[in-house]
Amino acid sequence: MGLGKPSTTSLLNSPSLQSKKAKKVKINEQIINTNRVVGTMLSHEVTKATEGKGLAEDTIKVKLDGSAGQSLGAWLVSGVTLEIEGDANDYVGKGLCGGKIIIYPPKTSTFLPEANILIGNVVLYGATSGEAYFRGIGAERFCVRNSGATAVIEGIGDHGCEYMTGGRVVVLGETGRNFGAGMSGGIAYIWDKSGSFEKNCNKGTVELEPLENRGDIEELKAMIEKHGSYTGSAIAQEILSDWSNQITNFIKVMPTDYKRVLQEMASRNIAV
Repeated sequence: MGLGKPSTTSLLNSPSLQSKKAKKVKINEQIINTNRVVGTMLSHEVTKATEGKGLAEDTIKVKLDGSAGQSLGAWLVSGVTLEIEGDANDYVGKGLCGGKIIIYPPKTSTFLPEANILIGNVVLYGATSGEAYFRGIGAERFCVRNSGATAVIEGIGDHGCEYMTGGRVVVLGETGRNFGAGMSGGIAYIWDKSGSFEKNCNKGTVELEPLENRGDIEELKAMIEKHGSYTGSAIAQEILSDWSNQITNFIKVMPTDYKRVLQEMASRNIAV
């Protein structure tokens, strides 16, 4: 199923796939939790139409309202953006490869997004590239085996960033236990406002560092700004409005071997 009931046909016949100039299109649909693997058939058609090159950012923007079923945006390719006003089940962005996923609660909701579950387990498993922004908490095994995607979320369950080999992850909230187990690449930035993160981190393969490098600080700020812009996050607004103070609450999770490789490359004047 590509977009399930939210018309697959309308997407596959999109002008972006039929025109060599890849005109931008916007599609609005409802979604329910029996609509699974939404966006995957579309990504397959984009890949065929572009011979694997993908499309420019936001060429096809799909706005969905409701609760998405399993594997929303699995293997989503560059040029396709899925925006969900609602929530989603497990495996969001599995194998993400260049696409963009944005999820936030309904604008009419009265609960605090940062205190409630928004997405299910094993989100962004094996993602290789692309972006994801989640205004709310994710369940367990967030970004396991992520090798290149960037993601911002407002809290996660156990085993976050397990076996991660690349990419960037920002957690604007609490994490569960065993964070970073087997993590060998990429970087995570944790907003440790409560000071509880260290006890939840598996430091077998990573080191915890304060944010002092200008490049890291600029990268983190840019990601939070995007998160705020895309999702309307109150947490992002809180942090950005008090940036000089809040930056001291962030911890950088740096894999030991990755750090050593970067240092070796720098000593040889090899560009990263």
